[in-house]
Amino acid sequence: MSRRFAFFILHSLMNSLSVATSSGQKPAGQLPAYFRSKTFTAALAFLFGYIGLHRFYLYGMRDKYGWAHIVGIVLGAVGFLLLAATERTSILGWMLAFPGAVSLLAAFLSAIVYGLRPDEKWDAQFNAHTNRHSNSGWTVIFVVIFSLLFGAFLLMTGLALTFQTYFESQVESAKTLSQ
Repeated sequence: MSRRFAFFILHSLMNSLSVATSSGQKPAGQLPAYFRSKTFTAALAFLFGYIGLHRFYLYGMRDKYGWAHIVGIVLGAVGFLLLAATERTSILGWMLAFPGAVSLLAAFLSAIVYGLRPDEKWDAQFNAHTNRHSNSGWTVIFVVIFSLLFGAFLLMTGLALTFQTYFESQVESAKTLSQ
C-alpha cells in the first residue's frame, strides 16, 4: 500500500470521524458536508467492508449497520475457530460462522452495488450538498469485477463445505445404523 493511498484513507476516516462527532450543528439525518467518492467507497467495501469501513465513511461512526459488520465478523471468526477445532462438527460453530459469512458477502455485494450505481444517482444521494460531481472511471469497474470474483468464490466455497459436511455426517449416521 503506498503512502499516498494510506494517507488518503486515514484523512478520509479522520474527516468522517470529526464530522460524525461534531457538536450537534447539523440535524440528525443530514449527511456531513464533504465529498464522498464512489470509487473510494467501493474500494473500501471490497477491501475492508467486512468491518464496515465503507458504512463509516458514508454515514459516520454512529451507523448501526457499520457496527453490525464488526459484530458479525467477530462472531464469524469465533465460529470459524470453533469449526476448525472440532473438524466442522460443532453446531454452535456453524451458528456463529453464519453472521461472519453474511458480513463478508454483504461487503462484496455493497462494493458491486456502489460501483454500478450511476454517477448522477450517487451524487444526488451523497454529494448533493457539495459543488463537486463524481467522475468514476475504470478503477471502479475493476473493483466491481474483483468483488464479484472473490464474493462468488467465497460463496461457492462456503456452500460446498456446508454440503460436504452434511453429506459426510449422513454417511457416518448410515454406517452406525447398518452395524
